[in-house]
Amino acid sequence: MTVVARWNGEEIARSEDTVVVEGNHYFPAGDVARSALVPSERTSVCPSKGTAQYHSVNAGGAINPDAAWYYPAPKPEAAQIKDRIAFWNGVEVTEE
Repeated sequence: MTVVARWNGEEIARSEDTVVVEGNHYFPAGDVARSALVPSERTSVCPSKGTAQYHSVNAGGAINPDAAWYYPAPKPEAAQIKDRIAFWNGVEVTEE
């Protein structure tokens, strides 16, 4: 199964190797279009996964603030999402 992330008319990620945690597909970083990611200062803390860092998504000539997140140093129980990126805030993630 291939999983695709799209926003604002553009494909920003495609992978056959996502990890699903709490309903979110985490894409390997290498399967995400690096040109679509803009660094963000936002962080958040999840008790079970650790501290998330964010990127804004740049696609179709617009910016979707803080629409991608990742855990650079997840807690041991969430090690499977290290170096993986997930999306929200209007980014459509579908299985094909």
